[in-house]
Amino acid sequence: MNIIKHKWIFLGVSIALVAASIFSMSYFGFRQGIDFTGGSLWQLKIEGVSSEEVQSFFNTKLKLPLSSISFDAANSSYALTLENISDAERQAALASIKSGFAKTAEELDFWSVSPSVSDEIKRGAIMAIVMVLVGISLYIAFVFRKISQPVSSWKYGLITLITLVHNVLIPAGLFAALGHYLQLAVDTNFIVALLVVMGFSVHDTIVVFDRIRENILKSRHVGHLGDIINRSIGETIRRSINTSLTLILVLSALYFMGPLSLKYFVLTMLAGTTFGTYSSIFVASPMLTLFHRDRS
Repeated sequence: MNIIKHKWIFLGVSIALVAASIFSMSYFGFRQGIDFTGGSLWQLKIEGVSSEEVQSFFNTKLKLPLSSISFDAANSSYALTLENISDAERQAALASIKSGFAKTAEELDFWSVSPSVSDEIKRGAIMAIVMVLVGISLYIAFVFRKISQPVSSWKYGLITLITLVHNVLIPAGLFAALGHYLQLAVDTNFIVALLVVMGFSVHDTIVVFDRIRENILKSRHVGHLGDIINRSIGETIRRSINTSLTLILVLSALYFMGPLSLKYFVLTMLAGTTFGTYSSIFVASPMLTLFHRDRS
């Protein structure tokens, strides 16, 4: 397959996906979890009632408006997000639930995050993503420092940075849309998933770039960079796809059979792994030709 010949098709697909993701984030915004906004998350096992009934009871009887509610069919539990409540308020609400709504109700988990802590978590999450992006790019530039022709080493780092941003924006845009339509909230699990995706996708990119570097050093015809890239991709594509498929199969099993608390962490990983593999093969390598010094 001549990937370089059709590079503008692959790059066009990525540009369209990134543009759609940016639109999604700017138009819908993010529905933030309590990690970033502050509040309480209460997990209750309540059988035989619907989500609408639970929400109505909290809103009208307990006077505790819910920000979000999700149901885990695996253990008949509800994850309820609401404003910060004290331990005394929680105990009183639980007693009211058992006496006037569901006698068999059982508390599975509860935790609160204050607004000051949530602001600190948000700053830390943003800093972590920025540091990873810059650190990985500098590392790639250092690893490829011995190559100056036909593409300078720092450009390998720049291309890696571009593909990492690509791999972060697409899952982020997806979650912005899901937050609007399905009330999914982003939290620290989402940030951790993005960091894992960046680490996995940069590994794929390094594998392809390293093979390109080897073939450039072996070849006397550095002007034919497109041929070298095509050959290098052909030598590594099976390994990259097989590795990604193995991870995708495991993540798919976790998504459909795992606990609710991991469901959207896994979904972020699935989206990031898929598009990360695509970018390492069809985006990062073809972009090297855009920085080709010697086009003879």
